[in-house]
Parts: sequence; structure tokens; C-alpha cells
Amino acid sequence: MHTPLGSFTKWLQLKIYQLEVNLGVYIFTPVEKFIFYSVLFLLFSLTFIATVLYLPQHVQFIINRAWFYMNGDTADAAAALGGAAAKSSVAIQNLAHTVVENAAKTVVAAAGHTEL
Repeated sequence: MHTPLGSFTKWLQLKIYQLEVNLGVYIFTPVEKFIFYSVLFLLFSLTFIATVLYLPQHVQFIINRAWFYMNGDTADAAAALGGAAAKSSVAIQNLAHTVVENAAKTVVAAAGHTEL
């Protein structure tokens, strides 16, 4: 029977063996092997640390950039329209106020009252 830990150990030994055979590490002296594996560990650990630290920021930046490309910038749109956006906002507020007043009058009239 193979345990998960035993399977992982066997797989790791196979990968180390493949690395040593393909890169010629098996002919290094013990000091050269130590230096080689130290440099290899340093490169992998620095790459892992950089990935953990900077990948979330980079993904967020890419998402924000894609959002900007798809939807544009609302501040630029307001600046391009100038005062038109503010005027239309006031007009919409006035329209909403009028609609609410008319709705209230209609409800009061439907209930049989003549005054608000």
C-alpha cells in the first residue's frame, strides 16, 4: 500500500534524480552541489516571495485597467459635459419632486379627500 506521504516522497526523489541527470549535478563535488542547490533554493524562494507579495496587486491593477477600458472614466465624462451634467441632475431632481407631488395628490383624491 502506498500512503500519500510515501507517494510524494517517491515523486520528489524522482524529480531530484531527473534534475541531477539532466543538468549534470551528479558529477559535482559536494561543495559544488551545495552551492548549486543553494542558488536554486534562493531563486525559487525569491520568486515565490515576489509572487505572494506582488501578484494580488498586479491582478487588481489589471482588473481596474480592464474596467477602465470597458467602461471609461466617469470623472472625464463629467468634465467633458461641463455644466450639462449638473443642469441635468437638477432637472431630474425637479422632475422627481413633481412626480411625487402628483402621486400624493392622486392618492389623496382617490381616498376621497380634497386637500393635501
